[in-house]
Amino acid sequence: MYGGGFDSAQLLASIEKLENESAAVDFWDDKERAESVFKELNTLRETYTPWKNLIDEIDETSDLIELYEEEGSASEEDTSEIDEIILKIEKTYHALRLKTLLDGKFDKNDCFLTVHSGAGGTEACDWAQMLMRMYMRWCERNDYKVVVVDLLEAEGGVKSVTLQVKGPYAYGYLKGEAGVHRLVRISPFDSQNRRHTSFTSVYASPVIDDEVEVNIDPSELRIDTYRAGGAGGQHVNKTDSAVRITHLKTGIVVACQNERSQHMNKALAMKILTSRLYEHYRMEQEKEHAQFAVEKKDISWGNQIRSYVFQPYTMVKDHRTNQQAGNIQGVMDGDITQFIEAYLKWANGED
Repeated sequence: MYGGGFDSAQLLASIEKLENESAAVDFWDDKERAESVFKELNTLRETYTPWKNLIDEIDETSDLIELYEEEGSASEEDTSEIDEIILKIEKTYHALRLKTLLDGKFDKNDCFLTVHSGAGGTEACDWAQMLMRMYMRWCERNDYKVVVVDLLEAEGGVKSVTLQVKGPYAYGYLKGEAGVHRLVRISPFDSQNRRHTSFTSVYASPVIDDEVEVNIDPSELRIDTYRAGGAGGQHVNKTDSAVRITHLKTGIVVACQNERSQHMNKALAMKILTSRLYEHYRMEQEKEHAQFAVEKKDISWGNQIRSYVFQPYTMVKDHRTNQQAGNIQGVMDGDITQFIEAYLKWANGED
């Protein structure tokens, strides 16, 4: 066992077992089973290889240090090089260790991230737009691709926006962002320069494969088409092809106006609805755990998961993990990895 969850011998044994199975003469007779084996095999290799490479690098560095100690011949340049290698190893270990916490069923999947403005009027719409930019900057920093699926603009900012974040473990990293986010600042919209409090809610749901079944009764759907009213250009298409789907039973509403045709918008909207319903039913089953019920709370005072304070001091604080940051401008520019990591450790019962 290594690295708090990496068992190299067990992983290697599992890989060899699947490789032997895939080498069988009749392996492709059952295509569904074959595809499942290859998917599992790739997942195991993706886990095993980075850890194995890290362990080899640690062993090589240890041997090098021992050699220098025995010979007593390490120069300042040699020592500096070793220090750099150790820092690189620490950084790699930290990233791999964090991934061991991403073991949920859909943690590896892409993510639908929706931001809704709440209490606070124009202030809240501006706050929703600020959060949208924060998440888009975080994605840019971490090489994730972002597609604006739906955008509803309002006076002062954004009423709601749905982003599709594409990349490995997108949902695993962003799932902890679900909840109410509170802003405290002196309002740029207030001529008397008074301090205002605004709220927005964030919803995170995985982009799930077609093989995962979520029962949706067509009679429980209301489908509306409308003219896209977003920014146009790089964000959405200004056509009459936008689609909004309301799930009458749960009240969940999703929309898409990014695709080129009404048919494509409807298909993507249904995919978002499936994703949201999966999360809804999952939380229903686990509603005794408060951390899974956060999205159902009102977008108002007392329900926030994180506060962003611009005045009278600057601080961002996550109320679940107590993680804090004083550089609020850095956070708003996408530096939220510290909060994501703290949440993953907290959710897994780690300090």
